[in-house]
Amino acid sequence: MTNTNDFDIAVLPGDGIGEEVMACAEQVLAAVGQRIGRRFLLTRHRAGAQHYLETGAALPEPVLAACEKADAILFGAMGLPHVRGKDGTEIIPQLDLRFHFDLYAGVRPIRTFQGLPIPLSHPLAREIDLVLIRENTEGLFHARGRAEIRGMPGSESAVLDTMCISRRGTERICEYAFRYAERRAAAKGGTGRVTSIDKANVFASMAFWRRIFDETASRHPTVEASSAYVDAMALNLLMKPWTYDVMVTENMFGDILSDLIAGLVGGMGMAPSGDIGDHHGLFQPAHGTAPDIMGQGKANPTAMVLSAAMMLGWLGERSGDSRLEDGMILIEKAIETVFAEGDIRPMEFGGPHGSSAVATAILERI
Repeated sequence: MTNTNDFDIAVLPGDGIGEEVMACAEQVLAAVGQRIGRRFLLTRHRAGAQHYLETGAALPEPVLAACEKADAILFGAMGLPHVRGKDGTEIIPQLDLRFHFDLYAGVRPIRTFQGLPIPLSHPLAREIDLVLIRENTEGLFHARGRAEIRGMPGSESAVLDTMCISRRGTERICEYAFRYAERRAAAKGGTGRVTSIDKANVFASMAFWRRIFDETASRHPTVEASSAYVDAMALNLLMKPWTYDVMVTENMFGDILSDLIAGLVGGMGMAPSGDIGDHHGLFQPAHGTAPDIMGQGKANPTAMVLSAAMMLGWLGERSGDSRLEDGMILIEKAIETVFAEGDIRPMEFGGPHGSSAVATAILERI
């Protein structure tokens, strides 16, 4: 921060529709900053799969250094299906950022918005309001770059990716989930609830996870705690998602289930996220780069704008600046109003409105 009213934001638009949705978020942040008397110094940096093709570097050191110094990181989307490393996996620098800054808590809130169609017909589906908290730094993703390859390249007999569940990693993500549930309960009224998602009936690592979750639950007696197997949870999230509050799970399970819950409210364009550590925060829409529609102005920017709102809430909590939290609420209320009025429907929902129209409508309400 250059002064108490200025906030330095490292902006990484990335690939595909990342550029388009980021432009919408930047416009919204500029408007909100004027309303709340704060200035967001948005500095763009190039990184991602296309940058890798052009320069050989997906996440240049100067970009990493800028992210280190910034008050927060605002991230679009990175990766292109045809751009891959020597091991055959995609170039996805967001994982490098998570591990470098130890952004261990993947926070993915999902809620319904009045005026937008949803796939579930049950009337209570209109009350979906839950948060998936994903452990971001270990689990099966621990195997990235550490695969055990048996046999010679080109004639491998097997490739082993090992899942790591550590006490430290599990304790801190479970603690984060319970504290998050306590804050939600205080804000909304009622009792907080945390559901742990595992596969403790099969894997020793998951039985270990559940034991640590239970230990953590005992330190938070005001929060209801329960556990569920990941396959049963996939069913229950389709049958009765409105019964859940905060969920916490391993990295790969969280990766899969976060897409499922986005589908419950209409699609990935409604799914914001924050990757949070003890010292840094990165905020991005949970969707990918959607190269099939890039450059066409069709992308739904709502998830990107909601991610910017999450960033303001996080900055406000860290700095003690309530005006930033006012900014978060201002964005959320503007989005609620836009969709409730019924005049705007993103193309993702079968409507005629692209990125610019959605962003303009949000700006008008701000």
